[in-house]
Amino acid sequence: MRIPIYSIVAYSGTGKTTLIEKLIPALGARGLRVAVIKHDAHEFDIDRKGKDSWRFTKAGAAVTVVVSATKAAIMENRPVPIERLIEQITDVDVIITEGYKHGPWPKIALMRSGNNKPLPLPPEECLAVMADVTVDTDVPLLPLGDAEALADFLLRDMRENARKE
Repeated sequence: MRIPIYSIVAYSGTGKTTLIEKLIPALGARGLRVAVIKHDAHEFDIDRKGKDSWRFTKAGAAVTVVVSATKAAIMENRPVPIERLIEQITDVDVIITEGYKHGPWPKIALMRSGNNKPLPLPPEECLAVMADVTVDTDVPLLPLGDAEALADFLLRDMRENARKE
């Protein structure tokens, strides 16, 4: 059975990270295990200069893996299609992405009145909209930042889609 994927999309400063940070425990309280994929439009580096893994990467390793007793990280030091990364995610009930507004997954678009930016996509391209202003749309409109309401909405959507499969 495929893992459902939902993308939280918005312009910078709208509250995507804060919402996801609240959504993870809200979904967990409903018995769901959550994976999160963050799209970063900028270069990022999880290695610290001088550490062994950093040295391996700097030496040219295509893949560097760091493992401890409580966690592991695989650093692909090359471009990787998001679909290939998703295939590696197991033992979770839902995947939430931050970003990927052009990805093929259902989108929850956020809009905040205070940052003077529109919705990142037309509402009809979204599964739902979360806003702190009135939005003219036929898709469900949820209060911006209400992780509990979003968790309930996503759980209903996952159950409906499971019945269709």
